[in-house]
Amino acid sequence: MAQKFKKVLFANRLALILLSATVLTVASLGYGKVRADQYDDQIKALQNQNSGLQAQSDSLASTATSYQDAINQLATEINGLQQNIVSTQSKVDDLKTQITQAQAQIDQEKKTLGEDIKAMYLEGQMSTLEVLASSQNLSDFVNKQEYRNAVQDKVKTTVDTITALKVQLVKQQNDLSIQLKSLQAQQSDLYNKQSQENSMLAYTEGQIAAYNQQISANNSQIASLRAQQIAANRRLVGSGNVSIVSTGNCGGGYPGDALGPYGHWGCDYSQDNTIDNWGMLNRECVSYTAWRVSQAYGNMPYWGGEGNADQWPGDAASYNIPTGSTPKVGSVAIGTNPYYFGPVGHAMWVEAVSGSQILVSQYNFSAPGQYSTMWISSSLINTFIYFGG
Repeated sequence: MAQKFKKVLFANRLALILLSATVLTVASLGYGKVRADQYDDQIKALQNQNSGLQAQSDSLASTATSYQDAINQLATEINGLQQNIVSTQSKVDDLKTQITQAQAQIDQEKKTLGEDIKAMYLEGQMSTLEVLASSQNLSDFVNKQEYRNAVQDKVKTTVDTITALKVQLVKQQNDLSIQLKSLQAQQSDLYNKQSQENSMLAYTEGQIAAYNQQISANNSQIASLRAQQIAANRRLVGSGNVSIVSTGNCGGGYPGDALGPYGHWGCDYSQDNTIDNWGMLNRECVSYTAWRVSQAYGNMPYWGGEGNADQWPGDAASYNIPTGSTPKVGSVAIGTNPYYFGPVGHAMWVEAVSGSQILVSQYNFSAPGQYSTMWISSSLINTFIYFGG
């Protein structure tokens, strides 16, 4: 049990150290010039860390449950042994009482026998001729002789019975004493096991608390990154290249709650909490544009795996979907400049075109997982995908 505890202790400590080190690495990530979407990588990394930490915490919670079950089982066994010990001790006490009573009976028998032996001794001083002479008749003589013989037999029988009773009582007492010691040893062993299980449970619960504390710290850092992301977007708006028209939690017709092959999804759920009809996470830019394509053209050919916007131009080629550099209403605009759109790019739906400016609608740009529309310079767009041909 001690060896098992040491292995669990080492494994849990190692996991916590590795996860904490990774979290610190994520926290130290930074970009010289940051576009708000570039915070997504840091946020994602922290969320992934939280998933790992939560998995560890859940695993430890299961382990803690098994420890608690073992403790409860040991408590049941200890209670059972205690009842057995009490019962055995009661038998020992009863046996002592029986021995005392038997000894008193033996003493009484000895006293009675002593008086009989004394009487026989007095009679034994008389010769056979004297006994015969004192007897009224021959029959009386025979009766006296038979009485003496009976008393002798009774003396032997009583002594044998008393001896056998003593041997039996002593054996029972010894057996019960051995049994009592065995039960007490078993109970002591169970107490030791229960103490070890309690130590392991306490350590595991401490590990769970440490993981939960790290998750809480990560959540605070995520909140801070989201605040920085919003601030970065606001700075971006003032650059002259982008002008946000409107923003809100949900919008653009994106469904609040829809049922797809992966279950319910949509804007009513927190970002990245569900998967849409095309295998993409909800309230992400690609999920919104995929939905707009399906609504506009009745079909969205991409199916899973195309979760990053910078993958879409290459995927369009594999699906024989035309692409170009000319903005068109109803096309999907893909921006991959990391300064503006982050390291994985950004997908937008083209609503209108006015010279070099295009009006786009999108999710996850002005704030995490939120809808917004904005005018943006077409020069910032790398590729337009023409799903409508």
